[in-house]
This record gives sequence, C-alpha cells and structure tokens, in this order.
Amino acid sequence: MKTTGIHHVAIICSDYNRSKKFYVEVLGLSIIQETFRAERHSYKLDLQVGENAQIELFSFPNPPERPSKPEACGLRHLAFKVDDIEETVFYLNSQGVETENIRIDEITGKKFTFFKDPDNLPLEIYEFSLDW
Repeated sequence: MKTTGIHHVAIICSDYNRSKKFYVEVLGLSIIQETFRAERHSYKLDLQVGENAQIELFSFPNPPERPSKPEACGLRHLAFKVDDIEETVFYLNSQGVETENIRIDEITGKKFTFFKDPDNLPLEIYEFSLDW
C-alpha cells in the first residue's frame, strides 16, 4: 500500500451551528459542500484545510461525549500548520479562544501550542516552514 497524503479528518460535533461558526468564521476554513441528510437528522459539512486536506464536520442527534482526561486510546488531536504562531495565538485569543502557552518541540525545535474547539476537541497549531 502506498499513501499519498491525508484526505480528511472527520469530527462529530454536539452543536452544529456553533461548530460550523467556529471552523468557518474563527479558523477561516472554506466550505466545500454542506449536506443535510434527513434520514439521519444529520449535517455533513466539508471544509477545505490548506491545499490538499479536508475536515468533515458531522452532526448527529445526541452523540456521546469524547473521553479526554485521562486521554483515551484513539486519535489524540488534530494539528494545523501555521506560518506565524504568535500571530495566530493573538488572533485566536482576540476571538475568545483560549490557548496554552507556546512551547518548543524538543525534537524539531518548532513552536506549537494547543487550544480546543467548542466540544473540547484538542487542536494544535504548529509553526511550519520549508526548512523542516
């Protein structure tokens, strides 16, 4: 098997309109397509992330909460590449999004930090440059 990249990450939210606003208006992701699936009482929102990846944002009636502390086995977090972490942290904070302190990855020497989406899903921003 040969993979050529990540196509998408799927996220299930508890409040579709709140999460849609967060991912589109706060994080600035563009909408590819929005679909309401009446038989499931569910929305599926396809969002563009960079040039080659997507987030599929789903809503379902009464989804169970995600265990996170202590961390459960499974997908740990989603990380976004950014050019300037300080600028991104300032922007997120100005939008009412709390961020952790910026840290340095001890292996790569790159800056990163975490924040949460409306359902407390851990998200990371990672300063990325072509020299890595």
